[in-house]
Parts: sequence; C-alpha cells; structure tokens
Amino acid sequence: MHEMTHGVTLPKTPREFGFFINGAWRRGRELFERNSPSHDLPVTRTSRCTPEDVDDAVAAARLAFEDRRWAGLPGGARAGVLLRAAEGIRRRRDEIATWEVLENGKPIAQARGEIDHCIACFETAAGAARLLHGESFNNLGDNLFGMVLREPVGVVGLITPWNFPFLILCERVPFILASGCTLVVKPAEVTSATTLILADILTDAGLPAGVYNVVTGTGRSIGQALAEHRDVDMLSFTGSTAVGRSCVHASGDSNLKKLGLELGGKNPIIVFADANLEDAADGAAFGISFNTGQCCVSSSRLIVERTVADRFERILAEKMKKIRVGDPFDPQTQVGAITTAAQNETILGYIAKGKAEGARVLTGGDALECGKGRYIAPTLFSGVTPSMSIAREEIFGPVLSSFHFDTLDEAIALANDTVYGLAASVWSKNIDQALCVTRRVRAGRFWVNTIMAGGPETPTGGFKQSGWGRETGLLGVEEYTQAKSVHIETGDRSHWIAS
Repeated sequence: MHEMTHGVTLPKTPREFGFFINGAWRRGRELFERNSPSHDLPVTRTSRCTPEDVDDAVAAARLAFEDRRWAGLPGGARAGVLLRAAEGIRRRRDEIATWEVLENGKPIAQARGEIDHCIACFETAAGAARLLHGESFNNLGDNLFGMVLREPVGVVGLITPWNFPFLILCERVPFILASGCTLVVKPAEVTSATTLILADILTDAGLPAGVYNVVTGTGRSIGQALAEHRDVDMLSFTGSTAVGRSCVHASGDSNLKKLGLELGGKNPIIVFADANLEDAADGAAFGISFNTGQCCVSSSRLIVERTVADRFERILAEKMKKIRVGDPFDPQTQVGAITTAAQNETILGYIAKGKAEGARVLTGGDALECGKGRYIAPTLFSGVTPSMSIAREEIFGPVLSSFHFDTLDEAIALANDTVYGLAASVWSKNIDQALCVTRRVRAGRFWVNTIMAGGPETPTGGFKQSGWGRETGLLGVEEYTQAKSVHIETGDRSHWIAS
C-alpha cells in the first residue's frame, strides 16, 4: 500500500536520476539518497559525479559554444526555444512542484506559485533575447564610426542552492541562454531533481545538445571543480557569503573567470509609527516565514519606531502564532519543513544563543512536533541589541529580531549596520520618509509598503557582501555578455609616417 498525504501518493521507492551531458543521460557509479525533510522517507537517488564528469560537461558546453549552434542563432530563434520551454514547464507544473516539496519541504501552494514565476522568467527572457542589443556612436566625426557589440561570455558554470532549487535555476538559466551562452549546472546535492527535469523540458523545446548540461554531487568536490575549471568563462553562484568568497579565490587561482554572486542577507524591515500597522505586521510575518525563513531576502531585522514598538510587536506576535506550520502537501500549510538536518541544528542554535544573550521570545522559540519531519515555530525576539549573534549573523530560518528607533536617521543607521545589502523594506504613509529611506538604505532590492513583490522584468542582486552582478531583467542577460568596442574608419588614413 502506498503511503498517502493530503491526496498525494508518496513514492514507494526513490526516483533515480542520472546526470545530463551533451544531450544524453548518464548514470553515476555512486548514488546519493535523499530523504524527504517532511516525511522521513527516501524520495530520490542522484548520481555523485566525478571531476572527470565535470570535464566532460565543460567540454560539451565548450564545443556547443564554439561551433555556434546556439550563439549563432538569431535572437528570435533562441526566443522560440525559451517560449516552448515555458510551455513545457506549464504542462509539468504539478510534477515539478511535487518534487520541490519532496526534496525541499516547502508548502505545495508556495511551490506552485514559484513555478508560475519560473514560467514568467522564461517568457521574459524570450523577449530579452530579441531585444538584446549594443550601441552605435555616430558622433566621432565624419571619418570614424563606433559600435559596442554585446557578445555572449561563453561557457557559464551555474551553482544553485537548496532553498529555491527550481526558482533560482529559472531566474538564471533562461537569461543566460538568451545571451547565447552555454551552461554546466551543479544543483545542491539534496535538491537536484527539478534541475534534471528541466534538462528534458529544454531538450523537448528544441535546445541543441551540449547547451545545457547538469552534473550532480557535493559542492566540496563538484562545485569546487566547476569553480576552478580553466575552461569555464563565468561562474554564477547563489549561496552563502563564505562559499562565495571561496569562489572568488577559485576564480583568482584559475583563469580569472567572471563571477556573478548572490550571497547572504540580513535584511531590514523598517516600520514607522504612521504606517498601517496591521499591514506592516502581516508583511513582517510573511517576510520572515516565507520558505520557512530559508530565504536570502528574508526580512530578519525588524526596525520599528519606539512610540508604537510594543503595540506593533503584540500585533505581530499574534499574527505569527496563527501561521499554519505542518505537512507541506496540505494546501493550507504556510510554513513547511526545515530542508536539512544541519540547517535545523543551526537555527535552533541561534534561538538558544538569542535566549542566552538576553533577548526576549515573544512567540515561537521552539521546534514543533508534527509527527514526522523537522519543523520550527516562527519566532520573534524583542530587546535585541546590535551586538547579539541573532542581530548580526544570517540565521536562514524563521527567526525575527526586533530593534527600536526614535529618529529617521537612527532607523537608516540601524538598517545599514550590516555587512550585507541584499534587500530592504520600509512601511510608512509619509512619501518623504519612505523615499528618503529608500534612497539611503544600501540594498539591491527595495520594497515600500510591500514585501518580496515584483517579477522577472526587474534586476535582482546585492550591495556589499551580498554579492556581485545582477540577475533577471535585461541586466540579467547583459550580465552574461561581454561588451566589445568597435571603431571603423572611413576614407583615407592620415599617415603617421610622412612619405
């Protein structure tokens, strides 16, 4: 008898995946078995690739780039493949969402919403493939004409994290493909399934062999091999700042490859007394609990005006208590399981540190018992000071620290008091106040009276130690190109050497 949960049949045996090089599936000699973080049963087996497999994948991507089977196509032809891929994702939406839930533990309703965003990424990138262009300079005098050409950077290595396996993949892949580059992708070992499913979708959409290759395995071996590879022209990495730093070293020690890095965040949500406090509380609860707080743009530092702080924290604590935590296959679930056992220990460790350092728990602060799997209650700390660990370090879990301020300048200083600069949010009905904060807080993504809003039309990325470069939007295509300046002289040359 198959075990069922909320109408979903859990796999009786794990689904086995190969890895994908030059349009063909291969099987690894060694397999990694992944247990569902919410159901405690094995769900997938993926190959542990070798550094030699990485070499093969890079060689396939290099050949596919150099013979121009992809880069040589008109933008409109590349757009056609991307649009057909969007349709392929739409057709397989439920299947992809199911594997995201099984490997990651996120709620099914959230997974489906993410896949809709992924479809939008492919459609946006299809338009960008047609619109990508350079510049001309017709102002250099009658005898000189200038152009700037946009050329694909070449072979791109893409390393993605376990928190948004498909979403972060799709915020990168179609934009990289739109530029004319070829790819070798290394997904997180614990969440490889949907990256491998995309290989079939892209093949069915008409993507030539060798343009999208997937190698699976650990970051320490396979990710490192990709980062160090001398025939990879650019590496795009999403994950922790510490590993991002190791990518910088790997690039410097190999071929000085170009880097795109989206790294950690300790993101402020600033609430002024004149804000709609119910709205702001709902935004804060969502901002820290979405994806179980395992989100680089989680709003993990609440900075609230002192005159309303107690009242606001009461409203927020009540909201956070009502968040539905549990089986991610329940359509009503808002917060699912913690994805890995190591991350579970890390989050609980930070909660213990917060208590030990003297912060007050207003709600949450404990692991939750849901029969099977790993769950943590959304947690709100008050009385947090800037020197505490929970104030400074990225927890990557549903843990929110509250600070109080008296003046606008103090709010901005608190918001900027971090090595990170990925995202920020301000809540105020005063346009002067909101705009001033927006312009002075250093973050790559900003929300005013909302949180985590926006689509693939606009660029994403970080300031400071939150990363380099931009993804999505037209900038997310340009990121994977090189600019080439060209000068053409007309007429006869004015000779340097007199005749």
